[in-house]
Amino acid sequence: MGSKIKSILHGNKAYIIWFSLLLGLSLTGLFAYARQLAFGLVTTGMGDEVSWGLYIANFAFLVGMAAAAVMLVIPAYIFKDKEIHKIVIFAELFAISALIMCLLFITVDLGRPDRLWHLVPGLGIFNWPDSMLTWDVLVLNGYLVLNLFAAFYLLYKKRRGETPKPALYLPIVFLSIAWAPSIHTVTAFLFQGLGARPFWHSGLIAPRFLASAFAAGPAFMILVFKLLESNGALNISEQAIRRIRLIVTVSLLINLLLIVSEVFSELYLQTEHSIHLAFLLGLKGKSILAPWIRASLLFMAASAVIFLSPLHKRNQLLIAACIMTVVGIWIEKGLGFVLPGFIPSPLGDFVQYRPSLNELFIVIGIWSAGLLIYTILVKTALPIIREEDK
Repeated sequence: MGSKIKSILHGNKAYIIWFSLLLGLSLTGLFAYARQLAFGLVTTGMGDEVSWGLYIANFAFLVGMAAAAVMLVIPAYIFKDKEIHKIVIFAELFAISALIMCLLFITVDLGRPDRLWHLVPGLGIFNWPDSMLTWDVLVLNGYLVLNLFAAFYLLYKKRRGETPKPALYLPIVFLSIAWAPSIHTVTAFLFQGLGARPFWHSGLIAPRFLASAFAAGPAFMILVFKLLESNGALNISEQAIRRIRLIVTVSLLINLLLIVSEVFSELYLQTEHSIHLAFLLGLKGKSILAPWIRASLLFMAASAVIFLSPLHKRNQLLIAACIMTVVGIWIEKGLGFVLPGFIPSPLGDFVQYRPSLNELFIVIGIWSAGLLIYTILVKTALPIIREEDK
């Protein structure tokens, strides 16, 4: 056990700095959460008008990042792509990390986390099947269990030098492929089912969620593979990167098309529901969200240009396009989707939401904890994958 811990802590100077930074930020976030527990949600920037802030915004984004692992699992297991099959385990491990972050964001958003037992089937009282929140709890935890089993079973067998039994893991893999879209679709339905929030009354939300997730998730994995490759930790074939880039490009273009379609239908008709989008874009009153959403649209458009043109052949521009894709979709799905649903309120009040410093520390802490878990998982998996390639 001690040798395994030492192997996780062992690395070059950059790795030690990265590990220490994530650990320090995670502990800082834990301290900030302790303060929130002591004083309540008054320590955040949320209130009666805007009751979902950065916590739910990051939750909505990370659910998609977890679901996006399926975009590497499908070519690896359905289309028998050998190059992607070699690296698909890293996408599955990130899905586990993303789901853990999702659960942490839900926990900190609850004013009374001691009531979490109500969400446990058999202990709590589920309003099922009517409650979309109940469905969300079931599909998220179910997807987490599926990925935990598939990833750790394969790594365990490879670590022992044994051949994994297809009858034990392939049904789980295929079930996770069918399960993955459901976690983001149910999350979309959760928003769409809130009658007092007309900004979310659109049939395009679920397709938008899936398209944006299938762009941001694989884009993030390209960044991970490029980082591993630059440090000599793993050799990634250009063919695999090219195929993942194609997934990102198609998904990003579909997401942009859906955004344009929704903006047109809202602003062209100028109904009473258009006020939310007009506020978001800065067309109605002064909005602190307007610069963010404009930057998001610019990032996604610029990324699409790079992916579609020969510019993506330059490694630096490919990395820049992937970063802009992830950041742009994070803004669009969080700040550009969750927050405008509350502004204006059902009573017509325009309340600007500004996260508190304590709230920001908790968000950074959860992201750091999730990335720390992913770092440990990748560090553990790398020797096994390299040994298999020999």
